[in-house]
Amino acid sequence: MKVRNFAVLLYAAVAVAPSALAGNDNKPALEPSSMLANGLMMPEMNAARGRELFATKGCVVCHSVNGVGGTDAPALDADTMKEKMNPFEFAARMWRGAPAMITLQEEELGGQIELTGQELADIIAFVHHAGEQKHFSQDAIPKHVMSMMHHQGEADHHAEGADDDH
Repeated sequence: MKVRNFAVLLYAAVAVAPSALAGNDNKPALEPSSMLANGLMMPEMNAARGRELFATKGCVVCHSVNGVGGTDAPALDADTMKEKMNPFEFAARMWRGAPAMITLQEEELGGQIELTGQELADIIAFVHHAGEQKHFSQDAIPKHVMSMMHHQGEADHHAEGADDDH
């Protein structure tokens, strides 16, 4: 019976999520939290905060938006996303790719990116919001994150150089 209740709650979340993600160019913050059932709610999804987090958390080291960012992972331009996407599907895709993402994060960033549920909700809003993505540029990337982007592949280069020296 509990599994069936969970399925009903998940269905309710899926039904609410696409309309909450739709947004428009004039409103980067999506609708406030909405209660789905006892103890469950959809978080506010703020694309403007997501834009900042995409850069500061280091997502941009491997992913790009507007051609800005890394190429080790898929580009996350809103115009290539489904028109409406269940945010749980987005998270499920991340989960399926987690081993590869963690490996890249450890190689490129020196450790795994840690995200709260709210931060993930905001990043999901950003990667699905074409209007907010228009404001994303290299100027948004902190210097310490930018330096990680410039050092991609450098370890391999140094390793080859080390072998040549011996």
